[in-house]
Amino acid sequence: MTDLPFRIGLEGHPDVTAVVGRRAGWVARGVMAAALVGVVAWLGYAIAFSRGLDQRHAAAQQRLAVEAAQLDGYLSRFEYLPSLLETSPDVFRLLGTPDDRALQQSVSLHLKSINLLAGADNLYVLTVAGDAIAAADFDQPGTPVGSNLSYRPYMRQALATGRGVFFGIGITSARAGYYLSYAVKQEGRTIGVAVVKVNLDAFEREWRNRGADMLLVDARGVTILASREEWRFRPLTPLSVDALEEIATSKPYGSSSLAPLGWSFMERTDRGGQVATERGAVYSVDERPLNGRQWQLLLLDDEAPIRRTALIIGTLSGLASIVALLAFGLLAQRRREIRQRLASQAALQAANDRLEMRVQERTAELRAAQDELVHAGKLAVLGQMSAGMVHEINQPLAALQTASDNAVQFVDRGMIGEARGNLIRIGELVRRLARLTGQLRVFAYKSNAPLDAVSVEQALSETLKILGARVKDGNVDVTIDLAPELHVRADQIRLEQLLCNIIANALDAVEGAARKSIHIRAVREEGQCRITIANSGPAIAADVLPRLFEPFVTTKPAGKGLGLGLVIANHIARSFGGELRARNLVPSGAEFIVLLPLAD
Repeated sequence: MTDLPFRIGLEGHPDVTAVVGRRAGWVARGVMAAALVGVVAWLGYAIAFSRGLDQRHAAAQQRLAVEAAQLDGYLSRFEYLPSLLETSPDVFRLLGTPDDRALQQSVSLHLKSINLLAGADNLYVLTVAGDAIAAADFDQPGTPVGSNLSYRPYMRQALATGRGVFFGIGITSARAGYYLSYAVKQEGRTIGVAVVKVNLDAFEREWRNRGADMLLVDARGVTILASREEWRFRPLTPLSVDALEEIATSKPYGSSSLAPLGWSFMERTDRGGQVATERGAVYSVDERPLNGRQWQLLLLDDEAPIRRTALIIGTLSGLASIVALLAFGLLAQRRREIRQRLASQAALQAANDRLEMRVQERTAELRAAQDELVHAGKLAVLGQMSAGMVHEINQPLAALQTASDNAVQFVDRGMIGEARGNLIRIGELVRRLARLTGQLRVFAYKSNAPLDAVSVEQALSETLKILGARVKDGNVDVTIDLAPELHVRADQIRLEQLLCNIIANALDAVEGAARKSIHIRAVREEGQCRITIANSGPAIAADVLPRLFEPFVTTKPAGKGLGLGLVIANHIARSFGGELRARNLVPSGAEFIVLLPLAD
């Protein structure tokens, strides 16, 4: 009887073992659910952060490409300026007599007029000893005139290799700039050095206005341009003793202390790298080489916004997994709660969709902005190309217009044979224009194309075909006297450009003359080919004749000529190893003489 209450108590309560088992099961499922939520949240964060870094890296590389193209394009605008001084006879005379004060004043005024058109920071001439004898800013404080700059690297480079480049702070002006030097030669001997200085402060101002953290680092690892003033002229890492000695000699950074920035570069990946500043800030870094890999353009971005976005997405991913787990766990218990959970999940999904839509819209805006930058860059390149193309293809286009008009008239008259001949000529002119546009780079860079034997007769024939309409419309008498089998070392297209510019100039000269005649003669003379083009127009003015081959010197009325045709012709003749001269004839008229080396 005493066992009955005890048995009744055990039958009226849950089994202790079963309760403990169920609690252990709930604890295990809770731990697994928490682990699953943590894994999903971490995956969401990791994927969002990785994609954010990829997008930031792609945008940074695109931005660096645009900045590099702008900087390269800006510097290339001034590469022709030092060599342009070789076209000025006064520069050669001044280098022969550097103590002539009047000549120094004249050349300095000439440099100032050129620099006003070019827009460089300064343009000056040095003797081989490094003495500055003329400058565009001769009348300004801090002018280099009277200073000796033989210790500057660009001076030594120009004397050694003919050209030099250098970035540094001006000793006299205390302004930083990019220097381009060019050895001025006479009869193969260097008699001086011409230097152009370009100011790059506009790029720093643009970076600061846009709020971009960018640096331009030279070969020594010293920042020469920076969006923050405290970063400028400071090395990324401490400089070696040899580098400090070389800097003390060439003085590229003026009186800067050259205190290292104290940055620590972390491990780099295919997306870029990371750097920690001396103040503890961490940036993502993207780099791009510039100026023949002598410079490095660095773009620094803060990763905090990407981390915040990834954290939000990771949190949403964890919440979505929690919702899914709760919905799955309550599915067997209550349908109403299942509908509520599904509604909550749908709301979260809608929020996620809106967030994704905003991300896509922002990405589309960034791509549109990048497309606009690329389009603007293309328009700038087309504008630069068109300026050079107008001068060189004007004559072929005029010939093309005449040939096409004649072809229409021949077809209207039923003269099919003559129309066919004009169409063949039109095809030749189109092919010539294609070859001509491929050669336009010679006006900005020295051509590396090898010279070949070119027939003078063939080049003159092609030139007269292009100018045939002007000769006929102007009723000009053109006579030709050529030595047989005359070949010169040249390039076919550029030789035709040279002849076309000179003959077109002669046609302009005889336009208002009573007797319109042009005589062309080519003979062998002391191992050279001498081509003379004489016209019956008025003589060249005495004050213009010494400066005839200088840029922008012209006697034509405004709007008809820029004064560049003879400069281009002279440049082409010199690139062939020859020269171009001009003189007046008696009693009237003028004659241009082209001397070119004969082909073997």
